[in-house]
Amino acid sequence: MKQKIPQFDNAYYDRAWFFWDNNLPDSSFIYFNKAKEKSLKDGDKVKVAKSLINMAIISGDKGDYFGSQEISLSAIAYLNPNIQEQSEILSSNYNNLGKMAHVLKKYEEANQFYLKAIALTKNENSRTIYFNNIAINLSSYGKYSEALKYFEKLMGEKGISGNPITYSRILSNSAKTKWMQNRSYKPVPDFLKALSIREREKDLWGQNASLGHLVDYYFDAKPDSALVYTHRKYKIAQAISSTDDQLNSLQMLIKLSPANDTKRYFEIYQHLADSVQLVRSAAKNQFALIRYETEKNKAENLNLQKDVNEKKYQITRQRFFIIASLILIIGGSAFGLLWYKKRRQKIELEAENMIRDNKLKIHKKVHDVVANGLYTVMSEIENKEELDKEKILDRIEILYERSRGITYDAYDETPIIEPDLKGKINSLMASYGTQERRVSLVGNEDELWEQVSVQAKHEIMHILQELMVNMDKHSAASNVVIKFEHIKNKVNIYYTDDGIGIKGVPKFNNGLTNTGNRIQSIGGEITFDSNNEKGLSIHIFFPTT
Repeated sequence: MKQKIPQFDNAYYDRAWFFWDNNLPDSSFIYFNKAKEKSLKDGDKVKVAKSLINMAIISGDKGDYFGSQEISLSAIAYLNPNIQEQSEILSSNYNNLGKMAHVLKKYEEANQFYLKAIALTKNENSRTIYFNNIAINLSSYGKYSEALKYFEKLMGEKGISGNPITYSRILSNSAKTKWMQNRSYKPVPDFLKALSIREREKDLWGQNASLGHLVDYYFDAKPDSALVYTHRKYKIAQAISSTDDQLNSLQMLIKLSPANDTKRYFEIYQHLADSVQLVRSAAKNQFALIRYETEKNKAENLNLQKDVNEKKYQITRQRFFIIASLILIIGGSAFGLLWYKKRRQKIELEAENMIRDNKLKIHKKVHDVVANGLYTVMSEIENKEELDKEKILDRIEILYERSRGITYDAYDETPIIEPDLKGKINSLMASYGTQERRVSLVGNEDELWEQVSVQAKHEIMHILQELMVNMDKHSAASNVVIKFEHIKNKVNIYYTDDGIGIKGVPKFNNGLTNTGNRIQSIGGEITFDSNNEKGLSIHIFFPTT
């Protein structure tokens, strides 16, 4: 007998699709995240996975390729490939992972994801899309013969000739691959045939691709023809609101146009590129912040639940004394039984609190070790024009290993000896400097840290990281100055910025609470100056002995 899968109402999920259908991806992402959280409570694993996959696709469309990969990978655990419906969902997820790997030029990795997508689907339309994607991916890194095998297989499929949009896509992609394999091959007839079909079918995205193929072919051979097709491609890219294709067309117009037109096209390109970068950076930060805030709220809810249980315990205790007094008046015969009952309740409550304390401990580790570390890496990727890829990958791998240690309760909290604290602080601050924000350091010298204990160095690194994360997220500052000085066995750290400041008394949320606990653990103090009309000043000091 076929098992019936339980259905759960999820208004957040329906609302997310409403925003997606109305081309409001930011709102759609927020509601898919809400739908995921509700589905987790309902135990609806399939809808959890669907919500995550849609969030991953939105992130990828917004240019957050690493974020898209991370979300897609997290969705895999919620799906069973042996159930056909879930297998199809998993297939589309692997296709998204393939697309992200392709954009990041990890072509071998993209191949593996596309092959998994193909193996899991039984939908012919999906198979056609995945075959075309893997063929384009193979062509992108010179595997032309293998790519052509996939294109030939697609051309041989039943029904392709009856589907003009799909046929024209494969025809144009196949012709370009043959030309890339053999530069003497003449792909123009196939390019023009595919373009004609796409124009007849009013397939604007397809026309955009065909015109791009013609521009590539004529770029060296006939620059005048390439210029004509580039103008057409630019108009189509504007019609479909594809900023990437507009930027590509403008690059070609700059290269191919007469000198008197080049400056105008360059100014348009520069303005559009700046706007796209600003929008994508904002989207990446917004999506990361949504996910971060969700995890932070979980920790805060655990704190609230602990307080509720504590109050319940106090109420139960009061009731016990009242009952005990009454029993003593009536007689002591039942006292032993009631004492045993109370004792059992207390043990159960203490066990519950111990479990919640452990959970809070894990959430704190995630916040200190992973979340802030990941946010710093993200800031460095976003703000630095030149990145050391291997160093970034090493730092991400360290975060990954520490997160695994947290999961298995194997993370060592023993302070790490900081042999080059000056360099680490300089690197941390550089991660948050941008063209719009200047981060300055004063007094960060090796001599300052020579008399500081290992424990204090460890805590100060975490405190500085928390301050920079909060600054980046909330202050809107354009200048940040951090000054260090060592006077009479005491280290002073002065932080100032010209941001929006803190109105009134600072609210000690999870991050600031952790910061306060850390500075107290090394015998220091932290004070906030919220009286400035603009900006924020913080004074931290601690003893060196």
